[in-house]
Amino acid sequence: MSGPVLKRWLGFVQEHATIYDDDLVQGAKILAIGGAEQSHVNLSHPDEVFYEYLARVANHLTVLKDPETPLKMLHLGAGALTLARWASVVYPSSTHVAVDIERELLEFVLTNLPLPQNCSLTTIVADAREVLNNKLAGQKFDVIIVDIFSGPEAPEHLTVPEYYSELANALEDDGLLFVNIGDDPPLSFTDRQVTAAQQSFSFVMLSSSPEIFTRRFPGNLILTASKSRIDGTSIEQCQAAGPFPSEIRHSTGLDRFGKP
Repeated sequence: MSGPVLKRWLGFVQEHATIYDDDLVQGAKILAIGGAEQSHVNLSHPDEVFYEYLARVANHLTVLKDPETPLKMLHLGAGALTLARWASVVYPSSTHVAVDIERELLEFVLTNLPLPQNCSLTTIVADAREVLNNKLAGQKFDVIIVDIFSGPEAPEHLTVPEYYSELANALEDDGLLFVNIGDDPPLSFTDRQVTAAQQSFSFVMLSSSPEIFTRRFPGNLILTASKSRIDGTSIEQCQAAGPFPSEIRHSTGLDRFGKP
């Protein structure tokens, strides 16, 4: 950390948030909460996504949604707004709503990590489930990205089938849901999220590096869900887009998931 370290107390989680330089990537900053790295943004090149799990979301999205078409995107869990920054370059003229329960975090990030000039962003301080039935009631989105929880310590009301139903209702008919799932062996939490999502979405797939699917290692998986089936060619393109190594499981390939 060659430059100054910025610090802000977060009242909800009772931890400090810090922002500091990434000494390995010029122009990049890291957001940490409670000493744990949470987000990485490249202010000089916002179209570059450093963290592997976020790169998977970005790569899937560019395969499944034409970059020529602006998107209406909902980010549940704001972090440093990495994907909103990315989409402002890759999907110009898109609009973004970012929801976070930490008021201080949103203010801290927006003050110290300014958005790209053309990023159209609205922020809401709220619970990521309550907001769907209140401030965002009746609104429909092309893309919803859930990046809130990691493993069994996740707030239960954000992991149940009823929440996935509400997320489905907030999506356009051709909309896409992306959920970042952090989990530890034997991926029991992932099992439950797959089962919950399958109750409200016609198609669900998981993507990660191959070793994660052995259920012997901790890591992040991206759950992608849609109301209609994603064709095989698009799935292959998503896997080929990386980051590498990359594996996608769907349909019968998910039979083990959700079945202890």
